[in-house]
Amino acid sequence: MSYQAVYTESGHLAYDRDEAAPAAASGNAARPAASADRADALLALAREAGMLVTLDGQIGRERYQSVAGSLASLMRFANALEQLLLDGDR
Repeated sequence: MSYQAVYTESGHLAYDRDEAAPAAASGNAARPAASADRADALLALAREAGMLVTLDGQIGRERYQSVAGSLASLMRFANALEQLLLDGDR
């Protein structure tokens, strides 16, 4: 059994178990723990930029969250993400 990142119809990122797919088809499947850590870091960055992160629901281990904010907070988020990526390249 492997995990893969998929986008739902509403555009939310979800992690889906892919039991029927062969290993070659799944390619570089995301590890749930590592992907969850990355998602948590991204949500923390959004909160620090002044965006509202809302838990819309949870089914089992799957969490459905929304992020909302002003254009100014989106710009702060983009700048913080850009700086984080630039610092990671060094």
